[in-house]
Amino acid sequence: MSSYFSRIPRSVRFDPGLRLLRGTAVTTAAMLASYGSALLIEHFARLRVDVVVQAVVLAATAARVQLGADRYDRLLGLAVLPAAGAGAAEVGRLMTLHPNAADALFTLGTALAVWVRRFGPRATRAGSLLVLPLVALLVVPPGTGPVPGHDHTLWVALVAVVSGAWVAVLQAVAVRTGLVPAPVREPAPEPVPPTQPEPEARRRPGVHTRTALQMAGAVGGAFVAGRAVWPDHWAWVVLTAFIVCSGARGRGDVLFKGLQRAVGAAAGTVVATAVAGSFGPHEDAAVVLIFAVLAVATWLRELSYAYWAACVTAVLSLLYGWFGQSSDDLLRTRLAAIGLGAAVGIAASWLILPLRTRDVLRRRTADALAALTELLGVAGTDRPALERGRARFAYGAAQLELLARPLRAERRASGLAGRLPGGTPSTHPYRADVVDAVAACEAPLGVLVDGAVADPALWSDPRVARLNRAVAANSAAVRRAIGRRPGPAYQAVRARIPRQPGAVPAGSPEQLRMLAALLAVDDALGTMAAVFGDPPPAGPEAAEEAEVS
Repeated sequence: MSSYFSRIPRSVRFDPGLRLLRGTAVTTAAMLASYGSALLIEHFARLRVDVVVQAVVLAATAARVQLGADRYDRLLGLAVLPAAGAGAAEVGRLMTLHPNAADALFTLGTALAVWVRRFGPRATRAGSLLVLPLVALLVVPPGTGPVPGHDHTLWVALVAVVSGAWVAVLQAVAVRTGLVPAPVREPAPEPVPPTQPEPEARRRPGVHTRTALQMAGAVGGAFVAGRAVWPDHWAWVVLTAFIVCSGARGRGDVLFKGLQRAVGAAAGTVVATAVAGSFGPHEDAAVVLIFAVLAVATWLRELSYAYWAACVTAVLSLLYGWFGQSSDDLLRTRLAAIGLGAAVGIAASWLILPLRTRDVLRRRTADALAALTELLGVAGTDRPALERGRARFAYGAAQLELLARPLRAERRASGLAGRLPGGTPSTHPYRADVVDAVAACEAPLGVLVDGAVADPALWSDPRVARLNRAVAANSAAVRRAIGRRPGPAYQAVRARIPRQPGAVPAGSPEQLRMLAALLAVDDALGTMAAVFGDPPPAGPEAAEEAEVS
């Protein structure tokens, strides 16, 4: 289905206003500051060079996790990171002394970091920070040298504090100076009366429990497979499996991310292997190139995960070359390990209590439409409620956008198949059209809220109020279709408005803008209704319709 909404994301230029590039500059500054600080600590404490690598990895990953953090979350991060760093250091010691116990603790830690998300946004951020030192441990896994003592654990905790502090300070300065926008917090949820869950929902574990079990299966399986096939390079398998399952939003998202990880990593490995031969072990030019590639990876991550995977894999190839490992000898092993890790991660997400993409799409669309219906029902004089409703809808649209990449890839693949010789163009709507339709509602809703705030009388104008009620009814109809609850189906408002050929709509410019905005929202609801279908038929008492004229 070709629609206006399906063309919106492709028409938007990547990184308008260079917002992502400015954020990349802050992240790169944090990485460089952490690198310099860790070098000093490593020199004076006579530590191994892997603490310097871990400091850079912590800064790069913590900067992304803390991007939307407020001052309280930043303080929480400074408390979580050293504790997590110390724990990861002890796990690293166990990997040399008791590898099976270390693998079990590592798997438990990654699963716990996912499970704590059920306690809200702050717990989600803490869980993400909790797992970062474990990820850093995979970049330079423990070698065959002497096992560090427990005092090494304290130094690792100090390095984690330093990296977290650089991230917190530089991000706070960037927000204060306007270099990057202020973080947008999740709006406080409205109180909802308790409802009795359906019997099937009571028997099924919650989303966060299911994703935690998937993570445990992926990481645990990757440890078993990696150590069995490549005892010296098992970390590549585990790292890939963790990345594929991390932040999974359904089976489609995991499959798409796994394919992007494999393709991007293959490209990055091949390119970096050719480049790494130009540098000798411990050569400073290789370090400069590593930071340059990390900056590019940070900037391009939002464009496609494949770019991030390619750049990070290239960085790892350059890093191993810096340590003196031959890139040519490890090329096939690295590619095979990445492929195996992606397969293990995909299998775990598809086989262990899987999250179906269509269910996630339905749930998040219903949440966004709940905020839309609530916003349309707010009185025009209640400015705080209008702003709160707009914020809730924007948050719902942003959560839905996180699901968009695999759905848009599905739409592109279907469209390409239809253009091939012998192919038949699809006439059915795509699930990606829902994401684009919800995003297309944000601008007209902004017009409605701004108009009502500037002149509350516009909200109660008879024509605006009548059209508002009809659009709200259509929003409720689409929600019923999503939940398969009986009731009236969506009916396009434009089709119910009588029109005189050649007639010019009457009204003030502000009123006409409000009416046009409501019609635009209704058109977007029509796209969603085409994807989700009609709700089950209702009884005669629910079939009455409001006239719109």
